[in-house]
Amino acid sequence: MYRSFLFLLAGVLLMPVAGAASNSELTAPIHQFIDGFNSGDTKSAYAAYASGSISIIDEFAPHLWVGHDAAQLWAADFDKHAQATGVSDGKVTYGEPTRIESAGKLAYVIIPTVYTYKEHGSAMTEEGQMTFVLDHGSDGWKIRAWTWSGVKPHAPH
Repeated sequence: MYRSFLFLLAGVLLMPVAGAASNSELTAPIHQFIDGFNSGDTKSAYAAYASGSISIIDEFAPHLWVGHDAAQLWAADFDKHAQATGVSDGKVTYGEPTRIESAGKLAYVIIPTVYTYKEHGSAMTEEGQMTFVLDHGSDGWKIRAWTWSGVKPHAPH
């Protein structure tokens, strides 16, 4: 009996976790946010975020946005920065995740990115990566935090 119990327990512990998130489930809100950014669809981009406090880290000042309205504050500061530096036609392209870690209702996802834009009419590019923390709530997976890490912007090669 004891031996049977151990085999049963081992079987339960070694079974795949039911409901484990697929890569496409985890990347869906990331794609929604970036695609919304690219197309200027702020409603779609904002809908990719979790409710409550979120965190954003990016390369332009003030570099850190935290709180319930962090996405809106980041977008306003992005626009101010773009106007002040002559940036236009920004677009982020992304590849397949290079790392996904998922534990219960939290996930960590890194994707390679390239940000292309014009600065005072001259083409610029910046290779980088975005790191996301997602959480799973009643409305599915949503972005809780993200950070941009990229090389120094340069003219395309």
